Amino acid sequence: MIELGENQYGKSRVRLMKVERGEAQHRVYEWNVEVWLTGDFTGCFLEGDNSLILPTDTMKNTVYSLARSSKAKNIEGFALELVAHFLDSQPQVEGAGARVKSTGWNPVESARGRQATAFIQTGPEMDTATVTRSRDASAQVISGMDEVTLLKTAGSAFAGFRRDKLTTLKETEDRLLGTAMTASWTHNQVPGDFDGIRARVRDALLATFAQHDSKSVQQTLYAMGQAALIAVSEISSIHLFMPNKHCNLVDLSPFGQDNPNHIFVPTDEPHGSIEATMRRVE
Repeated sequence: MIELGENQYGKSRVRLMKVERGEAQHRVYEWNVEVWLTGDFTGCFLEGDNSLILPTDTMKNTVYSLARSSKAKNIEGFALELVAHFLDSQPQVEGAGARVKSTGWNPVESARGRQATAFIQTGPEMDTATVTRSRDASAQVISGMDEVTLLKTAGSAFAGFRRDKLTTLKETEDRLLGTAMTASWTHNQVPGDFDGIRARVRDALLATFAQHDSKSVQQTLYAMGQAALIAVSEISSIHLFMPNKHCNLVDLSPFGQDNPNHIFVPTDEPHGSIEATMRRVE
């Protein structure tokens, strides 16, 4: 016997750019949106009965239409609006979710001053937000950041590790530590000061990365998550993914030169993958 398990459907990679045309300064939002619905869609999967299925093309149109009327100033607020709209307008669904990734744009600033209608992209770092909600529960909001590219040129070591017959890595007390961090954290209350919380989480993570005397990526990752939870009481847990983007020391001895940690080859394939979730314990 075969039965249908958990399922959902929706629309992904709905790209949206919104311009707020203030008199003194324009503001640009670029969002990549994913939305999905959950419920009893067994008839569609098993029998091709589409009577309970809202077309994903309609879901795409909803993103654009809601963006026109939205008062949200951040991606968490827009995701909450999307989820509420689908639950209010589609009585056949049991739950809804939305995920938004934001590409940053800042006004161009030069010797001629700040430009009101010209912008420069801040990437590759992106802010993220994921909202899920069912009819019988309150919304859960998970905020985050993707592709936060970081580098330490001092204060990083890796030694005392386990070795076997295939180990060739040399121990070091002085290496470059590079990563492209992905972080996500769960909010205690909704709604909340999402922008303020994001700024404080980011500050705690970056300050700890910079100042931590690192014995491994694992140790630094934990110290960063711990610092964010201590600094920001409004979040209950944080997940960090920190790939170890290697910078390999170049052997210059064939050229009659020394290399006291000055010249490296940066590489991101293959890379170490380190991740963990840290949460409060009552």
